[in-house]
Amino acid sequence: MIRIENAVRVVAGVIALLIMAPPSAAPQERKQAAQALVKKQAAPARGLQRTVADKKPHRLILQVNSNEPAMMNLALNNATNVVQYYKDLGENVTIDVVTFGPGLHMLRDDTSPVKARIKAISESTPSISFEACANTRENMSRAESKDVPLISEAKIVKSGVVRVMELQEQGWTYVKP
Repeated sequence: MIRIENAVRVVAGVIALLIMAPPSAAPQERKQAAQALVKKQAAPARGLQRTVADKKPHRLILQVNSNEPAMMNLALNNATNVVQYYKDLGENVTIDVVTFGPGLHMLRDDTSPVKARIKAISESTPSISFEACANTRENMSRAESKDVPLISEAKIVKSGVVRVMELQEQGWTYVKP
């Protein structure tokens, strides 16, 4: 999409330059001006392209340990923006959203303020996964004297903190929104 938009801008710029150039301008001057415009307009697009050697697996951990809807939405925004960025480059990315502590509410079926959004994201973007800390779930169940239900998109990991640590040890990038 970005490459097409840049190409359209370049063509429109060249046409405008040729139309608006003073009649006294020599054909060679017009040609040089058009080439300079093409080179200037194409520079940002070249910056987005990567060589095969530059392409490495992109793997991101997003930690959620807050029961604030704004923080949950920020994490979801980050995840979808990163996926779109790499999609535009023709590259893949894997994202694990890891929840623990109060952040487990993000994946609780009975308290999540973002469960509909997670469902939609999971259906459209399988490269984003959602992980729930079993330690936190167990502690919440004990404190509330009931089972804590999780949304179907949640995958349970023994410890959210350990999961983050192990992914970092494997070279994943860590972000706490």
